[in-house]
Amino acid sequence: MKIHPKEIENVLKLEPFERYKYFIRKVADFEEFWTIVDDKGDLGVSIVNNKTLISVWTAEDFIKSTLKDNWKNHAPIKMTLDDFEELITPIILENNYLIAVFPVNNKSGFIVTFDEFVKDLNEELEQYESGNG
Repeated sequence: MKIHPKEIENVLKLEPFERYKYFIRKVADFEEFWTIVDDKGDLGVSIVNNKTLISVWTAEDFIKSTLKDNWKNHAPIKMTLDDFEELITPIILENNYLIAVFPVNNKSGFIVTFDEFVKDLNEELEQYESGNG
């Protein structure tokens, strides 16, 4: 999915919670999102206040501002919701990771627990299925 430059500009200006709501809507609509992996293929994680976070975005275009400095050896990877359930969910649950939704330009994303993330995404998916999304 290619993002119009004006949409990128507008989304980057949003506060973390607004980017989170945007993320949930887009993922419910397209049933995919992006994360990062290192050069060995391992999920990219960060540590904030002794909590381990995985970061997620709606599109590859938004990740570019993040892949600097400590993240130079990481690359974007697209995930379907099935990939998330099969590959990422076990890692999150086994390690008690949190999810950083949409960090940009060295600003943190909106941080949620796995349960909050799944609840919000499922609610939005139900809206789409019922035709109200």
